[in-house]
Amino acid sequence: MASIRKVKTTVNRITMGMMLGAALTLTGCGKSDVKNEMNTSSQVQDKTDNSGFDLPYESFTLDNGLKVILHQDTSDPIVAISTIVHVGSSREKPGRTGFAHFFEHMSFNDSENVPKGANRKMIPELGGERNGGTWSDGTIYYEVVPKDAFDKLLWIDSDRLGFMINTVDKGTLEREKQVVKNEKRQRVDNRPYGHAGHVIKKALYPKDHPYNWTVIGDLEDLQAATLDDVREFYDKYYVPSNATMVIAGDIDLAATKEKVKLWFGEIKSGPEVASMEAQPVTLSETKKLYHEDNFAKLPEIRLTFPTVESFHKDAYALDALGEILSSGKQAPLYVNIVEKQKLAPGAYSWHRAEEIAGTFTILVRGNPGTNLNDIYAAIQASFDEFEKNGFSESQLTKIKAEQETSFFYEIESVLGKAQKLGEYNEFAGSPDFIKQDINNITAVTAEDVKNVFNKYIKDKHHIVTSFVPKGEVSLAVSGSKKADIVEEVVEQGAEEEFVENDAIQFTKTQTKHDRSEPPLSELPTLTAPQVWQTEQANGLTILGIEQNELPIVNFSLTIQGGQLLDDSEKLGTANLVALMMNEGTKSKTPKELEEAIGLLGASLRVMSDRESITVRGRSLVKNFDKTVGLLGEMLLEPRWDPSEFERLKQTQLTSIKQAKGDAQSIARNAYFKLLYPENHAAGSPLGGTEETVNAISLDDLKAYYIKNMSPKLASFQVAGDVSQQQVVSALSVLKDWKGEDLTLPVQPQVVTREKPSLYFIDLPDAKQSVIMVGKAVVPAQHPDFYPIVVANNRLGGGMSARLAQTLRIQKGYTYGAYSYIRGASYQSPFIASSQVRTNVTLESLDIFKDLIDNYQSTYSEDDLDVTKNMIVKGNARKFETLGQQLNVLENISRYGWSDDYISERQEYVTTVTLEDVHNTINTHLKEQNMFYVVVGDAKTQLARMKEFGYGEPVLLDVNANPIEPLN
Repeated sequence: MASIRKVKTTVNRITMGMMLGAALTLTGCGKSDVKNEMNTSSQVQDKTDNSGFDLPYESFTLDNGLKVILHQDTSDPIVAISTIVHVGSSREKPGRTGFAHFFEHMSFNDSENVPKGANRKMIPELGGERNGGTWSDGTIYYEVVPKDAFDKLLWIDSDRLGFMINTVDKGTLEREKQVVKNEKRQRVDNRPYGHAGHVIKKALYPKDHPYNWTVIGDLEDLQAATLDDVREFYDKYYVPSNATMVIAGDIDLAATKEKVKLWFGEIKSGPEVASMEAQPVTLSETKKLYHEDNFAKLPEIRLTFPTVESFHKDAYALDALGEILSSGKQAPLYVNIVEKQKLAPGAYSWHRAEEIAGTFTILVRGNPGTNLNDIYAAIQASFDEFEKNGFSESQLTKIKAEQETSFFYEIESVLGKAQKLGEYNEFAGSPDFIKQDINNITAVTAEDVKNVFNKYIKDKHHIVTSFVPKGEVSLAVSGSKKADIVEEVVEQGAEEEFVENDAIQFTKTQTKHDRSEPPLSELPTLTAPQVWQTEQANGLTILGIEQNELPIVNFSLTIQGGQLLDDSEKLGTANLVALMMNEGTKSKTPKELEEAIGLLGASLRVMSDRESITVRGRSLVKNFDKTVGLLGEMLLEPRWDPSEFERLKQTQLTSIKQAKGDAQSIARNAYFKLLYPENHAAGSPLGGTEETVNAISLDDLKAYYIKNMSPKLASFQVAGDVSQQQVVSALSVLKDWKGEDLTLPVQPQVVTREKPSLYFIDLPDAKQSVIMVGKAVVPAQHPDFYPIVVANNRLGGGMSARLAQTLRIQKGYTYGAYSYIRGASYQSPFIASSQVRTNVTLESLDIFKDLIDNYQSTYSEDDLDVTKNMIVKGNARKFETLGQQLNVLENISRYGWSDDYISERQEYVTTVTLEDVHNTINTHLKEQNMFYVVVGDAKTQLARMKEFGYGEPVLLDVNANPIEPLN
């Protein structure tokens, strides 16, 4: 996985939590010189913060140089390991770009003592999750497992770090090349604005600068990679002294230390890796570049200014500047570009400080047909306004308050704690750097912010990129030169075939410790969260889970209906109602409401979906009552500002336009239109179409609100450090909310298809084809719903299931392939999908057909055992965060599931038989009742679709309307 990580920005969000009295005490030995021995009593201190929360850790360094940090958290029976290797794309050399990310992929394959594919298959099948990420300066590997699998995780991780290179062969190398190339196509080549990062880096940094290339690199470099390159990279950078490993969770500290020494202690130390020195850049001129984007439907402009590296004294003020310029309705960029000139639905700015250099970016994606010269001028006008008027102290206070709350959410999970401790240790020298970081952040003044604006932004040379829709070069900023972008040509049969060897011959490294697979320890007992429930006199249902680990609260208020209640001629009404409820109240302008929420460090957002309108929020527990008070204002006294309505309506129209260039959006809308009958609410695009949104007036929103926003259709869900009594008291602000008991419209039944069909939508020059397969099954309330979820597990339920193992691991056709059931109150959709390389579209369709059609006959007792293990053990990490707990409550409210549905499902999984699963597959997942949607390049792929065996493909336009066959 290529991960664009903002190490410095992330660190600032964490440490800001300390600024306003956030409850954190970070204790430990810091960067210790002690090797293999430590004085525990001196390193684990008593809690010193008055709030009673601390983040203690122990750290030590093995003889081979591996830096280890341990954090004990017994809240849930799970363990996380996060390992940061201090090597990213900045360590690469020209001609071998993308290699750090490529090696991350390679590291998930074989190792000497762990079975083939165990990284990707075994961890999910043990009930865990795993992934990795690469950025300019580092690579991270992380896993979370139930505590009974902790020893197996140590075995897998240590083998990856110290004993994998001997198992790499040409077949594995070539397969992973295909996977990474597919990832690049999916994330870059086949997406609107995907090449922007490449263009900016080439223009900003000299050719020999380590940031001159993107993390994912160039395809020709990747294709040229050899086995010798892999071994050289491993030997040079994958050494213990170049890494920090953090273990967090339900562990015994003393025992874990001994296990780390046992599993990791024999790994060879390797050569010392030199640290990177700061290499900030300057520009001698402003460079303007443009690109005609095959997939973009809107013009986009970015301004990129060179700045400073992580932890530089100016980086802190630049972070604040990014927020002040664009965040909120008082921000100059918003006022000028969005509010006054109405050139775009939004404007964004941010500072990104990395290990050796930094950038300050402004991004605006304009309304359709907007000339980017106008936006460029508006940006300059915003700078002038900022220089003249400055900003208020309350804006700085608001930023700090929001970051205080964000801090707690950063470390809410054991994985979050592990990652943050590791990032500080590896990039700042010690987890204790948080103390210095806090001083640096709190020292930022208004004068500092103005100074960095003058030093790095005002009248300074920068990179200007204009990405415009194909055929609309006239929208680009004047004086722009064409960017040098090499578009990949995917030719039929051009990819090199690879053959993997399942019995690779290699010389096994001799070790003193037995590195065979360790057994599982005792299975943790599932403890589902305790749900409480009550009801207000007006009919509002209230559900809660009390959890006291952190002083934070998550909550939501859900009102049934959503787009189901829209007039069919004015689809999108519910969406606009929800958006308008964010834009001020009777007593507060939009700016005043935003500031009131921000000063509490809270968040409140109203949104809609097909079946509901929901207010989501979170806050520090000390501000819960005030935050709910603001929710009451938003719900009961919306402002209905005409100018805000026009802005939001235009924003929605712009969003609809933009989606028509995104292959995944096109496929999804087509799939639902084909799945459901014409008069079914779920058959239309969520948020409406250009025609229906244009028909909506402000009076339509008011009518929807009066008719449909009733407490008798509503429920309030809350999880966090608040009692039932506190919640009921806070919700007294809603006691006067009145409304009728409405009946939601019953949706028509889906007629079962008697034979499959194939539909094709042309996306010219697409590098990948999106494939979606499926049918309607049962509503989420139906007793067969969960059995279908269980039955699907081995088909497409994750990386270890059939679809991903075949299409990605065996064939290298895709970056990922999955199947799932999306719960709904009407017949839920079953969907199997992937984005595959264009020239293997037919071959991929054949695999989908074969795997689904033969699923029942190939589903074995072994499959059932794996399914049970994954689900039962996976439940150990299903309730760790407040967001997960809130999801439990929302499911109870939305679908009428019992308060104890988690335990009921656990009981089903433990008792289900092979015959039960076979019957479920035969009843609900027959391939002959499904249909196929392909969005891809018709010029090269349409003729091949006839070979699929389901007759002539039905051609559709991007709105899923039938069109005449191409000649």
